[in-house]
Amino acid sequence: MRYHVFACDYDETLATRGQVEDDTLKALERVSRSGRKLVLVTGRELDDLLEIFPHADLFDLIVAENGGLLYDTGHRTRDPLADPPSKAFVERLRGEGVTPLGAGQVIVATREPYDVQVREAIRELGLELQVIHNKGAVMVLPPGVNKATGLAAALDRLDVSAHNVVAVGDAENDHAFLDAAECGAAVANALPSLKETCDLRLTKDSGAGVAELADMLLTDDLDTVDLPRHHVLLGRRDGEDVLVPPYGMGVVVAGPSGSGKSTATTALLERLTEAAYQCVVIDPEGDYAEYPGANVLGDPDRAPSVDEVLRLLEPPTQHVVVNMIGVPLRDRPPFFAELLPRLSSMRARLGHPHWVVVDEAHHLMPAELAEIPLKDPKDVGSIMMITVHPEAMSPAALKLVNTVVAVGDDRPATLAAFAEATGAGAPSVSDATDGDLALWRVGDKEAEELTLVPARAQRTRHRRKYAAGTMSKEKSFYFTGAEGRLNLRARNLHTFVELAEGVDDDTWLHHLSQGDYSSWIRESLGDDDLADEVAGVETTDDPAPDETRRRIAGLVEERYTLPAEPTTYDPDHDDRD
Repeated sequence: MRYHVFACDYDETLATRGQVEDDTLKALERVSRSGRKLVLVTGRELDDLLEIFPHADLFDLIVAENGGLLYDTGHRTRDPLADPPSKAFVERLRGEGVTPLGAGQVIVATREPYDVQVREAIRELGLELQVIHNKGAVMVLPPGVNKATGLAAALDRLDVSAHNVVAVGDAENDHAFLDAAECGAAVANALPSLKETCDLRLTKDSGAGVAELADMLLTDDLDTVDLPRHHVLLGRRDGEDVLVPPYGMGVVVAGPSGSGKSTATTALLERLTEAAYQCVVIDPEGDYAEYPGANVLGDPDRAPSVDEVLRLLEPPTQHVVVNMIGVPLRDRPPFFAELLPRLSSMRARLGHPHWVVVDEAHHLMPAELAEIPLKDPKDVGSIMMITVHPEAMSPAALKLVNTVVAVGDDRPATLAAFAEATGAGAPSVSDATDGDLALWRVGDKEAEELTLVPARAQRTRHRRKYAAGTMSKEKSFYFTGAEGRLNLRARNLHTFVELAEGVDDDTWLHHLSQGDYSSWIRESLGDDDLADEVAGVETTDDPAPDETRRRIAGLVEERYTLPAEPTTYDPDHDDRD
């Protein structure tokens, strides 16, 4: 379910001349029974609304006074969302015969043509206030207070994101309110300017239009309503932006090690989080341990728990990285299998998280796994799975995929591997060589060659763990010497440089002459660029021990920033980006 909150304006939207029809009330009751929350957002003062609308308790929350007051119908609490109006200002208007004149807990309200006296009083009293017009009504509020800010306060109370809201209105003061919602609808009698900017134009007036929207919501969760303003930039083709929808996506990002999977993933993640879509990253190897803007749970010494992941995700503004590096290798798939349905359950209750990102997906959902606890990407909003080997993933996971992002030099082969694993026909890919990736919408005959628009803040994967972490025994480097008399283990690049300074010249030159240093960097670290540079040192004619030590140490330190306090890390395989 995408929309968990149904928010609507009152006058000339829900109500006609102040009254709400029975059919409209019945439609709202159906929405409420579907598990969705109802929020009323009105410019009226609360007491005025409660007097004219006896069914106010049908709504979970009421935003009154054009965003100035939040009313909880269950607890009967009234919470002002801004400072009260100036008594001097109200008395000034009353003394000048402004009528009608209402002073709520935040709002001061009248009608045209008294906006002239209102503006004059604000100027002469030196007040910082805004004047809002709405079909002849004149509302005076503190700056920055409007229906959108009031809706935000209501959503904060409900722990729901604006991306899970459909809103409907009719007038000038509804612009910000509709724009803040994922889907903004206008009833047929709405002002032309509101119809022009909304996402959905209803065919019926006022309450009948609200009932129309309710029926659409209950029929298919508004799946047929396209929302291009929320689509996320991936890359460009022929100078045109290529966008992907933010909901219902089953994405595989695939390609060989070092091909740029993390670059594409980071670009999408950055745009999703900037757009306030809540993301949770399942990180088996600690590659996202320092992802900006996210809360990281788990470290090499402590495994995260499913319950703490869910607690941290309760507010929709929190993004979470589930660092599984402290979870034994054999326990990672079961941990993921426990977490995924809990995320789906949370999504059903609150509407978020919006994206689940699964790194090393072929290890968490291997081909041998007949079933996974997810039947549709929409159950978690959208899911993105990163893998070197799509054919090594569970067939049940591959069934979730509707979009493939292939990276690397042999993108047709990557797409063909996915197609063969799913029984689909492989798409054709252009021979363009200037693209970074191929985007295939599964089922299309062709894949698009795109140039990726990278994230502003690029993340270099694996550098911290290779610089100062604790690598597994099989990945570590061993200084043994020609006769195998030594067994000095370099657990990371930091200890490699330190040991290199201390080993005898014969041992150093023995490994240098065999190309062991570049081979280790290439095979265990997956850093081909550094390996090539080190290989250049290894092939130097008549190498001097001190000089080659200095040059290789310099190359390592130039490429890797070594933290002051090392952390532990134990990678279990060498699928690297």
